Amino acid sequence: MNSKQMAYLIETAKTLNLSRAAENLFISQPSLSYQIKVIEEEVGFAIFDRIGKSIRLTPAGQQLITSLQRISVDLQFAIEQAQNLGGRYQNALKIGFPTRTSLYYLPQAIKTFEEKYPTVQIVPEIHPQNELITSFLHKELDLLLLPTEEADKLSGITAHPLYTSHIYLLCQHSDPLAQLEIVTIKDLAHRTLLVNGGSSNTLRQVQQHVISQVPIQYYNSPTHDFTLIQVASDKAICLSPGYLNDHSDVFAWKPFECPEHFNFVLCHHRDNTPPYLEDLIGILQRLYTSSHLQL
Repeated sequence: MNSKQMAYLIETAKTLNLSRAAENLFISQPSLSYQIKVIEEEVGFAIFDRIGKSIRLTPAGQQLITSLQRISVDLQFAIEQAQNLGGRYQNALKIGFPTRTSLYYLPQAIKTFEEKYPTVQIVPEIHPQNELITSFLHKELDLLLLPTEEADKLSGITAHPLYTSHIYLLCQHSDPLAQLEIVTIKDLAHRTLLVNGGSSNTLRQVQQHVISQVPIQYYNSPTHDFTLIQVASDKAICLSPGYLNDHSDVFAWKPFECPEHFNFVLCHHRDNTPPYLEDLIGILQRLYTSSHLQL
């Protein structure tokens, strides 16, 4: 199956209408029907059920389309990156991290880096941590940002300390808690706290400690974005690691009194140390060392 045939299947699955799919693909309906038949013969199973003039995906077809959509996105990304390398850049350095804010200084680092290495492209990869670790182990990433406890589980790597992130109370600027220099557990009494969701084990421990120490209402938040919406609507407050702060001043981030914190390191494989990789690490370390941001 070639990339054009993949596009035929994805578009047909999207519309579930051969005429409309053929029109969107700028081919005739008989040609599209023929291509689908050829593909089905190649893979050995029916992708679509024909019911009169209508079509629908078979269970096997649905699974195939889901995989093809993912492959299509990856293929397009690979082509675009290769085009970049074929033009301005000669090498690429892929760096993985879980959220944009967790490498807040990366744009500034890229600007400094490319002044010295104009032919090396830095490619950011922002994905959930478990996906990043898998990609890193497959050597699809050159550099990976991880909490120290996760980096300690990996072998054959070198870890470079980058920054320490603390826990903050996140609330609206109009909230009385925003007037405090440091927020304590007692200050949270009789408030509503968002918990769980995408919280790390460390943050969950802090949340549970708060719940056990003071009278407080709480409810689950599935994601950090959901949490921000609840805080913005004045329904609740939350505890959050500083590395999630986008420093937009939309919310008040007040230091929370607790010993828990997060140490982050930049990891690379020991057998992959081009000079420009270590230079990028050094640039990021200097930016974070001199930072005045709340982390």
